Amino acid sequence: MSFKSDIEIAQETKMAPITEIAAKVGVPEEFIEQYGRYKAKVDYNFLETLKDKPDGKLILVSAINPTPAGEGKTTTTVGLSDGLRKIGKNAVVALREPSLGPVFGVKGGAAGGGYAQVVPMEDINLHFTGDFHAIGAANNLIAAMMDNHIFQGNALDIDTRRITWKRCVDMNDRQLRFVTDGLGGRVNGVPREDGFDITVASEIMAVFCLSKNIIDLKERVAKIIVGYTREEAPITVAQLKAEGAVAALLKDALKPNLVQTLEGTPAFIHGGPFANIAHGCNSIMATKLALKLGDYAVTEAGFGADLGAEKFLDIKCRAAGLAPDAAVIVATVRALKHHGGVAKADLNNENLTALEKGMPNLLRHVENITKVFGIPAVVAINRFPTDSEAELELVERKCKELGVNVALSEVWGKGGEGGKRLAEEVVRLCEQKSTLTHAYSLDVGIEEKIDSIVKKVYRGEGVDFTPAARKQLTQLERLGFGNLPICMAKTQYSFSDDAALLGAPAGFRVTVRGLKVSAGAGFIVALTGEIMTMPGLPKAPSAERIDVDETGKIAGLF
Repeated sequence: MSFKSDIEIAQETKMAPITEIAAKVGVPEEFIEQYGRYKAKVDYNFLETLKDKPDGKLILVSAINPTPAGEGKTTTTVGLSDGLRKIGKNAVVALREPSLGPVFGVKGGAAGGGYAQVVPMEDINLHFTGDFHAIGAANNLIAAMMDNHIFQGNALDIDTRRITWKRCVDMNDRQLRFVTDGLGGRVNGVPREDGFDITVASEIMAVFCLSKNIIDLKERVAKIIVGYTREEAPITVAQLKAEGAVAALLKDALKPNLVQTLEGTPAFIHGGPFANIAHGCNSIMATKLALKLGDYAVTEAGFGADLGAEKFLDIKCRAAGLAPDAAVIVATVRALKHHGGVAKADLNNENLTALEKGMPNLLRHVENITKVFGIPAVVAINRFPTDSEAELELVERKCKELGVNVALSEVWGKGGEGGKRLAEEVVRLCEQKSTLTHAYSLDVGIEEKIDSIVKKVYRGEGVDFTPAARKQLTQLERLGFGNLPICMAKTQYSFSDDAALLGAPAGFRVTVRGLKVSAGAGFIVALTGEIMTMPGLPKAPSAERIDVDETGKIAGLF
């Protein structure tokens, strides 16, 4: 039996004009800015006209710790929104924009899969409406103005050894992690050690996604710290007088992007920070538009619930005044067997022993969402043809022991029709009363916050700081940043900071090797393990399989 690829399915789909999709959710024509026939930006001023309209129900989709077997979180998010419409509900989906790094690297695109995709998938996975290019340009403008300030006399007394701001590019390029620039004589700048981040790990991306409007964005940009003086005083973008120009570069990008699913469900795709090194959620503005325009807004948070969901709940919800009404935790039998020690080549074989051994990973995520954060949850099993009935029954039984239902998600092969059971369970959960609680209070210190995340969410024994990180902690609290939330930069593959510790490890401690304030975004980044803010390409990158023919038709994208 042969299966069509995601891109083949997407290219065979007849899309509705984007004006029809906008009309479906009541976006007036004067607030639509078209990018061709099938994608558009929605003017952020439209949100102001909706301020008195009540919000719909907010549904957060998360997952177990990812594995090479794949979980299908975005696919489930898209299929759930289509499933909600299948059962007569007005649903809108809000997703992140894909980064070119994974698209050309190993992970692939982020537009869903099978018959649960957002389209036009080629555009979405590549340049889309140019948002990431604008974010990169804004980031690099700050770097250029800072280095020019130093070259022109350095009136702010910036210590070139303590510059924290890096340039960025939206590509996996390990060659740029550490560079020396400003070479070639006095007229070519001041020599210094430097480096690049991938765009999705930049603070500008985080600011972009957490801003409520253009004025909020400009104020956040002004607070960004780019380095320190020789007296260890912070230097901000406001001191470089760059916030206005940065906001001007981002004013159009800040407008949320509107597209559609294969079944015509309206989809906002806007912003795309990585969840292992950034906060991993789409923009507040896109989420709020989805809440105002739909009775049900379905959104996702990156990677496993220990990363994306924790940051969604502890960072984004605090910043935006949001609280999910229900959560979906996506898992596959194959991935759970991987957490139980089965090699990738053997995942298609029934193995109840390995499945039971891997189940604690899922159960820990379920317990975190329901007990730590207080959100009603359902487990969505993204079904594969190789899953046996005995395996599916085991997953359902173990979850019910925690009082959580399981719904089979067959959206990859059946689209919205395969998501109706999950949609019905989500609607039921949304009617339950719940109160969001956070993993930590903002009133405690940085160390106490990180310790709470490690103990409550990861279930580790505690946190250790390297001498350099301890010094940074002391300085950040002295500068008045101790009340900010924490953005953990940690491997996505494990609850711990060691990617090899699969399942539900215990008895471990997490080591923080660096702390950095993202004053504009409004959080402290805690770097753990070997996490990199500039990934590299694999030995056989996806880019090798992508091509375009003489008609402009793209192949091999996913």
